[in-house]
Amino acid sequence: MRKFTFLFLVFYCPLFLRALSADGSIFETMTLVPDTTGGDTNLIYPFTNQMVDPSNTNIHPLYLQNPSNITTEIQYDPTTRQYVKIYKIGDQTYRIPTTLSFEDFQIEDMESMVSSYWKERSEAANLEKSGGLIPKIHIPGKFFETIFGNNTVDIRPQGSAEIKFGIVSNKRDDPALNTRQRRQTNFDFDMRIQMNVIAKIGDKIEFRTSYNTEATFDFENKLKLKYEGKEDEIIQLIEAGDVNMPLSSTLIRGTEALFGIKTKLRFGRTTVTALYSQQKSETKNITVEGNAQTTEFSIRADQYEENRHFFLAQYFRDRYKQTLSNLPIINTYVNILKIEV
Repeated sequence: MRKFTFLFLVFYCPLFLRALSADGSIFETMTLVPDTTGGDTNLIYPFTNQMVDPSNTNIHPLYLQNPSNITTEIQYDPTTRQYVKIYKIGDQTYRIPTTLSFEDFQIEDMESMVSSYWKERSEAANLEKSGGLIPKIHIPGKFFETIFGNNTVDIRPQGSAEIKFGIVSNKRDDPALNTRQRRQTNFDFDMRIQMNVIAKIGDKIEFRTSYNTEATFDFENKLKLKYEGKEDEIIQLIEAGDVNMPLSSTLIRGTEALFGIKTKLRFGRTTVTALYSQQKSETKNITVEGNAQTTEFSIRADQYEENRHFFLAQYFRDRYKQTLSNLPIINTYVNILKIEV
């Protein structure tokens, strides 16, 4: 204990006397910290200047972290074209500011970004290795393993949710309105959700869903439950939700946007695929000739209506009875030469 006290006094006494000779200024007193960047000192437990620098985050966990009121501000000096690091405790500067050239600051900033990148990758890898946000659930029992393949239930959600809540108040200075009706206050609520969930029960059951509130079409939001059997089982596949029916034949074309149930069964060398679904899409063929779109259509006999006429404009409707009052003479000065539909 005596040896430690003696070293402490010898090391700090010159600094204390120097602080008193500087008229006791807080700035000068607090900034008189030994600069041992090389680490060559007679201390039993030497430390470097990097341990005192609050901007240095690469510190061994053995040393205590800096308090939250110790901050580092970086300012650019356009006169000298250098970056200045200012070290503060609250609002007080407690160390001599350090300067960095543009090249040194760029190198230091690049090293900091690379270190942060690898740290994020490491945390993401650890999170994925540990089973994601929701850890894997192990269900003991031979019965569960026989039906689903193994005893693991894995749920992996991904996405983001954003909720905005505010109040909108509008005031309208209209003398025709009373005082209460001039101001209108309404709640402003907005919600955005982009979610993807993959859940697996054993090796045979898989559930996938994707939901996006800003999706352009409804079929972009997917919902699918799949059971996939092994090679020697009769039930090869059962799908419910968004399914597809691809066909290799050119005579009958398959479709992708289907919602229903699909099964695939195998009996020896015979494979049976059954599908019961609702089609959520429509197929159209468009022919363009001479910068114009041509579409062929047909009218069924039960949809045909005989002797049905349409007025081209309100003018003809208003003068219809007057024009045909002296049949077979049509009393009109209008002669239609061309009609485009």
